[in-house]
Amino acid sequence: MHIRRAEERDLPELNRLLHQVLDVHHEGRPDLFKSGAKKYTDEELVAILHDDTTPVFAAVGDEGYLLGYAFCIFIQHKDNNILTDVKTLYIDDLCVDECTRGTGVGKALYEHVISFAKASDCYNVTLNVWACNTGAIRFYEKLGLVPQKYGMETILDKN
Repeated sequence: MHIRRAEERDLPELNRLLHQVLDVHHEGRPDLFKSGAKKYTDEELVAILHDDTTPVFAAVGDEGYLLGYAFCIFIQHKDNNILTDVKTLYIDDLCVDECTRGTGVGKALYEHVISFAKASDCYNVTLNVWACNTGAIRFYEKLGLVPQKYGMETILDKN
């Protein structure tokens, strides 16, 4: 396995893995996530892949298949009234193929993102994880991530 920047030739594999992520979220929160939908159009994916502010990393197996990916976004709040001017690399989406979970692919992707963030002079790396995705929460906790903030909700009865 090696990790590299994702390319346009990876679109079919990226879409396959994006569907796996959606399935996990739909299963956990069908009230919020549609079944069978697609997070990005192919045109949006191409734009993301060509934008250096949104690097996407691909973990590629020996036979060329994507074993996982990490979609990232640089965030910086310059001249903000309350936030300091730190540069953050936000992991928008990290997925490991359901067939290879638990084999070290996710850890390798995460470590690659950390190295990239350090080389890019970032202060921190952040991500969000849905409360219903307990497997991902355990994975991130094992890597040493800690909660930065909590998103909370109340579902309103519409009767």
